Amino acid sequence: MTAVVDRIDGPAPERQIARDLTKRALWIAPVMILLWGVIWGLHGAASAALALAIVSINFLVSAALITYTARISLGLMMGVVLFGYLIRLGVILVVMLTVKDAAWVNLTALGIAIIVTQLGLLLWELKYVSASLAFPGLKPSK
Repeated sequence: MTAVVDRIDGPAPERQIARDLTKRALWIAPVMILLWGVIWGLHGAASAALALAIVSINFLVSAALITYTARISLGLMMGVVLFGYLIRLGVILVVMLTVKDAAWVNLTALGIAIIVTQLGLLLWELKYVSASLAFPGLKPSK
């Protein structure tokens, strides 16, 4: 007979991974802002900084939602993950619509920076994430 698990009381590896992703975003921020500044000028640099903030906050909010709701109910967590994703996409859309006419934003640079940052950080993090049940989250250091 199997036990029905309706909540998770163990460690929260998603929080650890989100913090690690944000730390890596801070490492790449100077290079990315400089590169976008060279390509698109001052507006490109400002757009890159905004993109880094959007992506980092998105990762942190996502992890916080999962961590908080997993301790209450797995059904609640699944609902919050689904609808939280849609709401976070909506917030990103609102931010984009809010700044689209601002003089300091280059929408092309902002869009490319969001995509490159999101995918780049996730691919970079793959190297450090453990797919083991013994060590969920980040791989232990040697």
